[in-house]
Amino acid sequence: MTFSATTRQENLLRLANEDFDVLIIGGGITGAGVALQAAASGFKTALIEMQDFAEGTSSRSTKMVHGGIRYLKNFDVGVVADTVRERQNVQRIAPHIPRPIRMLLPIYREPDATYDMFSVKVAMGLYDRLAGITNPNLTSFTLTKEEVLEQVPEINSENLLGGGSYLDFTNNDARLVIENIKKAAAFGGVIASHVKATALTHDESGIINGATVQDTLSDNTFTIQAKFVLNAAGPWVDQIDLIDDQVPFLKQMRPTKGIHLVVDWHKLPVPQPLYVDSLHHDERMIFIIPRFDKTYFGTTDTDYRGDLVHPQIEQQDVDYLLSTVNQRFPEAKIKLSDIEASWVGIRPLIASNSSSDYNGGGGSHITDQSIDRVIGIVNNYSQGRASRNEIAEAILASEQDLSEKILKPSQVSRGSALKTKEDGLIVLSGGKITDYRRMAAGAIQLLAKLMKEKHHLTFLPVDSKHLQVSGGDINPDTVPQELQMISNQGEALGLTQVEAQRITDLFGSNALQIFTGIRTTKPVAGLSLSETLILNYCLEEEMVLTPVDYLLRRTNHLLFEAESFTKIAKPVITAMAAYFQWTPEEIDQQTTHLKHAFQQSQLTYLKAGQSHSVNL
Repeated sequence: MTFSATTRQENLLRLANEDFDVLIIGGGITGAGVALQAAASGFKTALIEMQDFAEGTSSRSTKMVHGGIRYLKNFDVGVVADTVRERQNVQRIAPHIPRPIRMLLPIYREPDATYDMFSVKVAMGLYDRLAGITNPNLTSFTLTKEEVLEQVPEINSENLLGGGSYLDFTNNDARLVIENIKKAAAFGGVIASHVKATALTHDESGIINGATVQDTLSDNTFTIQAKFVLNAAGPWVDQIDLIDDQVPFLKQMRPTKGIHLVVDWHKLPVPQPLYVDSLHHDERMIFIIPRFDKTYFGTTDTDYRGDLVHPQIEQQDVDYLLSTVNQRFPEAKIKLSDIEASWVGIRPLIASNSSSDYNGGGGSHITDQSIDRVIGIVNNYSQGRASRNEIAEAILASEQDLSEKILKPSQVSRGSALKTKEDGLIVLSGGKITDYRRMAAGAIQLLAKLMKEKHHLTFLPVDSKHLQVSGGDINPDTVPQELQMISNQGEALGLTQVEAQRITDLFGSNALQIFTGIRTTKPVAGLSLSETLILNYCLEEEMVLTPVDYLLRRTNHLLFEAESFTKIAKPVITAMAAYFQWTPEEIDQQTTHLKHAFQQSQLTYLKAGQSHSVNL
């Protein structure tokens, strides 16, 4: 199977000339998950994305599939239970992408602290039970102040009480999207990027039956016919609803902006991921995460009313993060000039959903009596004097104390919604990456029901808990061993250990396909054999159309290897120009596009007076 620019051209013809069971609008993680399950369930599936896959929100997250221990502050046990279960499902179906890590939560004696030492122990105990973590090597534990300082010597010791250590998972968000997309295509999904829905079409009864779309690369316009249309456009859900002219528009989204900043690891030498209070009295927490030779940290959460396609980091966003990180690590003294890369994303939050925040915050308050009641029951349970049912009853009683009032952007729920409008448009909105499989499963159940009711056709939804994505043909119970065996094959064929490991980490079981080209591939001038193999694979199998697609979303090179960007950028452009037979004008356009993406990531526009010329 190939999934390339040639595939895209073939798919455009099919989209214009065939009838589909479902047309999905949106190629982020939500749409990708629906497309995979729909195609695997036998629906004739079409998906369009107006940009590159994951270019909007789904490549701009904190790059975690986290379990949400923060939610337990307000006893949001249901949220945590759902989150950790879905995290296990995602790890099972994409075993090469989420990776388990130890998260350290430092505990300080300070106003608005999320936890003290006792409450964090209680929270972590509940977290482990909800996650089904029983392996002594994986269960949570507390650390003394001295133990925290031994693990992270650079952290601020003033008012430090100790810490909590618990299991969480890192993620490669953009790769999770493309692996779902590729598998959907393998099941027969007809998928194309850079295709924008401009209008929704209706039959004589006023029921949705497709969409008018524009190929933004050629400006050609055509119509896609489908029995059902599903709006999975993330932050653009309202924009798609707006072009549905048969139904009154009702705004439902409240987008918020979140940013992340990357510095050299030696500037912020954290040995493991940390989760710290923000110090801004806004009930938020900030991740500080080592990755490769870098450390990145985020995120902010502010209401956003600007351009959804081109959000931008402002100086106040940077100041928000640096003030916390520099207080937690006084010797770091990180400045704007130290930032090597950054990214900014828009969260597709549902304004009317006032349940608890899926990422910290939460304006709800529980009475001291309720807290004491739950803690007492948990203590009794640990001593064998209370049952699990009694814990559940105490928690449910405490939840009745919660206020439903939304006070801040960070308190808007990360929950999702699945609705069918009067004209038949299905809208799947909100949610988080951790929830994407479950959201898609709900949409498939609804599609199967509607298909039977409206068209007398029967579809059996696939068991998506065991539907592995592309690259995920790995036993989820023995991931490290299997990935090592795959990497060893790359080494045996001539790659270095680092090169083979990088390819395996990025592509999972698909690395074996890449390794078959080791003996027959000639390195592109200016690129190593390993980089040439990766580029060739992405062009042929991952519908890479621009250098930014490749260097930002397929490989994360622009984010975590920025120091080598100028060395690799020109050879990549040259290789892609030869592959696509670009004209000199097209080469200039692609070069400018890549240079702009790099400068945006570097925050060149904020670094006034500093030299940031980029020669490609």
